[in-house]
Parts: sequence; structure tokens; C-alpha cells
Amino acid sequence: MILSAAILGLVACGPSAEEKAAAEKAKQDSIAAAQKMIDDSIATANAAAEQAIQDSLAQKAIADSIAASEAAVKSKAKPKTKEQKKQEEAKKVTGGRG
Repeated sequence: MILSAAILGLVACGPSAEEKAAAEKAKQDSIAAAQKMIDDSIATANAAAEQAIQDSLAQKAIADSIAASEAAVKSKAKPKTKEQKKQEEAKKVTGGRG
């Protein structure tokens, strides 16, 4: 009988409803904090990926601009020297034979 009373006393001394509610709230708070860390991590990764895409597009635009500028410079006709003009006139007069 003493043993039964001791067991009943231990069961009666278990956590109260307030303690159970506090433990459940702590658990939910922990879950919410972990979810927030995951969400923040995903947002940071997405922002980094978007920035990498923008950087890549900017680098490509710069490279394209440089290539276009170089092509324009190469294709731009240079003025002929007097000597070149004389040679062309001589070719016209001789019919291109020399």
C-alpha cells in the first residue's frame, strides 16, 4: 500500500498543464526559428544567384560593346596617302597592268 501511494504521488507530481503548454510553446518557437533560418538562407542564395546572373549579363554587354568598337575601328576606311592615289591613277591609265 505504501508503494501504491508512492507511485500515485509521483504521477500526481508530473508536469502541470501550464508546464506542458510552456514546453509546447518552446517547441513551436524553436520550429519557427529554424524555418526562418531556412527561409533566410534560401532568400540569400536566390539573391546571390540573381546578382551572379546580372553580373554575367553586364560582363557580356561590356564584351559585346568592346567587340563592336573594335570591329568599327577595323572597318573604318583610312584616308589614302598621295602615293596610294598616284598608284591608283597609274593603274587606271595603264589598265591595271603595272
